[in-house]
Amino acid sequence: MPKWSVPIALLTVFSAVVAWWLSEPNRTFEPDDPGLTDSGDPAKGQIVFAAGDCSSCHATPGQPDRLHLGGGLALASPYGTFRPPNISPDRADGIGNWTVADLANAMIEGTSPQGKHYYPVFPYPSYTGMSLQDVKDLFAYLRTLPPVSGRAPPHDLAALFRIRRFVGFWKILFFHEGKLQAQLNGNPSHDRGAYLAESIAHCAECHSTRNFFGAVKPDTRFAGGEDPEGTGFVPNITPTRIGSWSQGEIAELLKSGNTPNHGRVGSSMAAVVTNTALLPQSDRDAIAVYIKSLPVRPTPHP
Repeated sequence: MPKWSVPIALLTVFSAVVAWWLSEPNRTFEPDDPGLTDSGDPAKGQIVFAAGDCSSCHATPGQPDRLHLGGGLALASPYGTFRPPNISPDRADGIGNWTVADLANAMIEGTSPQGKHYYPVFPYPSYTGMSLQDVKDLFAYLRTLPPVSGRAPPHDLAALFRIRRFVGFWKILFFHEGKLQAQLNGNPSHDRGAYLAESIAHCAECHSTRNFFGAVKPDTRFAGGEDPEGTGFVPNITPTRIGSWSQGEIAELLKSGNTPNHGRVGSSMAAVVTNTALLPQSDRDAIAVYIKSLPVRPTPHP
């Protein structure tokens, strides 16, 4: 046996142990966490649910009820087809057995109750900036919805991407736990809009360009990019493209879907508007204030 084979073997084992440790999923929240012990408000949670556009992904396709949260919608991607899960209160097939700590770990950590990484097609890189109060309120609202039996089909991914542990390395590179991707300025309306647009409504998850690893490129944030499903190009919503729109016109689009040039939003944005139309007017106004404050960014080439 060559004299250098033992050190190489030890180094290989050490590297594997370190890699396993670095990619370990985090579960910060426990049921007895002081920030989670009091109950949430379902009425406020309904607003969080609408702002988060939850039904657009988790409602069962092929039926009209946006609160029939059986999952199963096929989401195409360069890595394969993802299918959002059942998030109804069904105890067997949904999240009826979850605790509020489980929901907090899912949305803020991107970690399942079984201690596995969620794929970032679930937009926890944005949700991670949510307050615990909003997580509690959302949990309380989800508990009021009807249980739906049946599990969504599994993801259909290329073999390499079926290894969830690799998501741990993705998180090291691109996930900033608990960080709100916005500069607050102390103006209540602006800062509320920043929180909604950057975290709960996760606008940049669609209105940005992604790199080879599927992470948002910071210099394209809100500047548009290829639709995550590869079906078109999502527009630039910085002043480069909509700088002539007034705050009121942006807020109106979020209510009715009507654009200032007498057009109407379509595709996946139509589903978004179905949800933002349910928000208080003050929240739509706040989002508009924040969108108007975005820096000018050039539109990436399709």
